[in-house]
Amino acid sequence: MSEPNATPATSVLLVDDQDLFRAGLAMVIDAQPDFTVIGQASDGQAAIASVARLHPALVLMDIRMPGIDGIETTRRIIAHCAEPNVPPPRILVLTTLDTEDATRQALAAGATGFMLKNTEPEFLLAALRTLAAGMHVIATAQTVSLPEAPSAPPEFAELTDREREVFRAVSHGLNNREIAATLFLAEATVKTHVTAVLRKLGLRDRVQLVVYAYRHGLAD
Repeated sequence: MSEPNATPATSVLLVDDQDLFRAGLAMVIDAQPDFTVIGQASDGQAAIASVARLHPALVLMDIRMPGIDGIETTRRIIAHCAEPNVPPPRILVLTTLDTEDATRQALAAGATGFMLKNTEPEFLLAALRTLAAGMHVIATAQTVSLPEAPSAPPEFAELTDREREVFRAVSHGLNNREIAATLFLAEATVKTHVTAVLRKLGLRDRVQLVVYAYRHGLAD
């Protein structure tokens, strides 16, 4: 029986087309008190539907899958999660593709971690805890020429301090009412700020803002 004030376990969704590999991951992860596997998917389409239905905090994503691959699945999950104002899950790409291009594509799509499938279970669990704490994880057998922290695009500097607060709140999936309550503003004022942010960044809507935030490392 769990303690009354125990921290809830972090929810995890497993996405891989190999049933045996998923089963092994589930056993390792579910054995930890701070994680719980709430679902599994064998292809990209099922993964997108599972995220929308289950709202996992973390997703372990394979790249090579039938139909929609893991990169495109990651991109669609990040974009779709903005629509119902639900923060996107943190996605760890777990693959056999140890290439710089695969790493870059995964991170550009919105993944917050990249690891190889042959990693040790203890290292994988440590990576999941790092992601759950809001940080990024990149672990490959080669050196990938990525900046330690993505630099903000020039147009982001045009935002005022208040607009940046609103930007980050939107990127976390908050609606105007929630932002107003968090920042102690009127909803009409929040709407004005959101409109200004979208205009200055050249974005069409809140979905594009979320993708923009995760692509440039501005959501944290």
